[in-house]
Amino acid sequence: MPGPRPVVLSGPSGAGKSTLLKRLMQEYDGVFGFSVSHTTRNPRPGEENGKDYHFITREKMQESIDNGEFIENTVFSGNMYGTSKSAVEDVQAQNLICILDVDLQGVRNIKQTDLNPIYISIQPPSMEILEKRLRDRQTETEESLQKRLEAARIDMELSKEPGIFDIVIVNDDLENAYEKLKSALIEVILHRNQKWSLKFA
Repeated sequence: MPGPRPVVLSGPSGAGKSTLLKRLMQEYDGVFGFSVSHTTRNPRPGEENGKDYHFITREKMQESIDNGEFIENTVFSGNMYGTSKSAVEDVQAQNLICILDVDLQGVRNIKQTDLNPIYISIQPPSMEILEKRLRDRQTETEESLQKRLEAARIDMELSKEPGIFDIVIVNDDLENAYEKLKSALIEVILHRNQKWSLKFA
């Protein structure tokens, strides 16, 4: 796919990916673009279709997957999630660095494609802190919370495997984690800006 090299962000729910992403998008407005995932789950209060997710029926999503329109997809808590090729292409067409927020299964699927992104894992300092963050949100039932915690345990173990991620950032302090994220991305930011200024010189 043409355009700047994408960035894949992964890590368990509650590790702080969304907070870090939000700050990055604000500071580098007009540099990064977010690839909006598809899901078959119902919108949560305040979520907007096309902005937070593309909310879609299971039948339609399965049909699109069967047609090869998705880079990666997975099932979590009975709901389907995935990244479509068009979602990434839409961002790259604007000469923005595309950010994809995916789980570990998504990371493995993307490694089978020619996307060639930078792989970054955001991890919590411990399971105890992660559980507290998830409980403080008050958006989960006990059953879905336990599923997220189990998924997080697996995620934290697998993120230690060599070769899966280019960089692993432990979010024990938001400022530190954000600085590490920026320094990990500075090369792709500069490269994109160089190409941009050459194009318009």
